[in-house]
Amino acid sequence: MLEKYFPNVDWVSMWDATKETIYMSFWSVIATFVIGILLGLLLFFTAKGSLWENRTINSIISAIVNIFRSIPFIILIVLLIPFTKTIVGSIIGPEAALPALIIGAAPFYARLVEIGLREVDKGVIEAARAMGAKISTIIFKVLLPESMPAIVSGITVTSIAIVGYTAMAGAIGAGGLGNLAYLDGFQRNRTDVTFVATIIILIIVFIIQMIGDLITRKIDKR
Repeated sequence: MLEKYFPNVDWVSMWDATKETIYMSFWSVIATFVIGILLGLLLFFTAKGSLWENRTINSIISAIVNIFRSIPFIILIVLLIPFTKTIVGSIIGPEAALPALIIGAAPFYARLVEIGLREVDKGVIEAARAMGAKISTIIFKVLLPESMPAIVSGITVTSIAIVGYTAMAGAIGAGGLGNLAYLDGFQRNRTDVTFVATIIILIIVFIIQMIGDLITRKIDKR
């Protein structure tokens, strides 16, 4: 039945490409989540009027975040080729896409984390400080729990962006659905291959959005 409507689709290759896309997306999201929260906390704590106010450090981190989140992803991949080859040993394959995916997504997510942290009621933070709470207690007992809906919403948006990034990375040899859609679909004029790859990417995006919305509703106490 499927062969009738999609005669050029190799379903084994399509499944392998799907697994590669999920692999790249999963590990990139995990690393982006951790790095983004760390950068977001640094941006928040070193900002003017905050606990670790430090204009120099805040300016440096802000500059790094702004630079890397402003570079178009396809250009970032090319710029990071020497770095990727050094740490991965190759510029081809799913693993080779991870550095660019993480470096491209983490600064974007860091800004979303910072925005979420800024939405926390300053009175709650001041109350915790007045009671002698340590910085670690303020972070893990006040800031992160109070801003968690925004943090989850942010990683949902970032995860969807990462899936899109994997498609672009695939166009220059990273594998995944983007690679299959470009090489086997577009370049060989097989529109059914491109169509199926696109539909699978959309399904992945819808699943991510659905999970993110569900978690946000569960933890949002407002």
